[in-house]
Amino acid sequence: MTLPLPPAPAQSSVEFTRKEDVIYGRKYGLAMTMDIFTPKEKANGRGLIYCVSGGWFSAKQNTPVALIRPMLDRGYTVFAVVHGSQPKFTIPEVLEDMHRAVRFIKVHAKEYGVDPEKLGIAGGSAGGHLSLMQGNAFLPGNPKATDPVEKESSRVAAVACFFPPTDFLNYGEEGKVALGGGTLKNFRPPFDFWERDKETNGLVVIADEERRKAIGKTISPIYFVKKESAPALIIHGDADKLVPIQQAELIIAKYREKGVPCELVVKKGAAHGWAGIEKDITILADWFDKYTK
Repeated sequence: MTLPLPPAPAQSSVEFTRKEDVIYGRKYGLAMTMDIFTPKEKANGRGLIYCVSGGWFSAKQNTPVALIRPMLDRGYTVFAVVHGSQPKFTIPEVLEDMHRAVRFIKVHAKEYGVDPEKLGIAGGSAGGHLSLMQGNAFLPGNPKATDPVEKESSRVAAVACFFPPTDFLNYGEEGKVALGGGTLKNFRPPFDFWERDKETNGLVVIADEERRKAIGKTISPIYFVKKESAPALIIHGDADKLVPIQQAELIIAKYREKGVPCELVVKKGAAHGWAGIEKDITILADWFDKYTK
């Protein structure tokens, strides 16, 4: 079971190229990849990162080409990023992948015909969570790094997403923890935070609840909102039982407190995904048009 991505809209006639399996990094002997979609005509010089993630499960075959098409129609070059997937990798490890992907795109921005300072990021559900983390918990570049990719920051210009988790320590109501339990009991693997045993060097899952909550705070975007955060748009159904709309409301309130441009679009009676969601892709595109100029 995974947090579902929106169903695909009807296909458009836009012509584009797709460069597949571009390696943006390696870890544990594995290659991390993205597919790059480029409109053949009228490219606008701006890039959009799409987080291919549902329930923090990520796979190339789940790349939502039809959802990407409206962005290509607008002239965006789209980077469909596949991250280290659960059940093998946890959310903290996934976040490392996303930082790496953004940095890689910036280093190669000229090659891809995009402005490194005008990157947007989008996703649905878990992909929305990762998008908000990138918009708020971005990392500076390391000028002393030997790898040129690591010299770049992982900051993005704008975020737009569907029904994202934002606070795992207050999930649905104050004080309700959902770190692979409760409402998210069917999503335990990405929350099996681990450390190495000092004697054996073996991997040991952290069981202490206070330590788990401390890690949970580091993967909740709401705790990283600041005045430098990227402008954010969230579209959320008010009947969503998997990711309560309270999650969107909490972070929108924090954005407003910090003076960050933000908007919450509420879909009345909608659950975790809804019929006709493809029409809402244009709302995301409008947001990126405004905040990546």
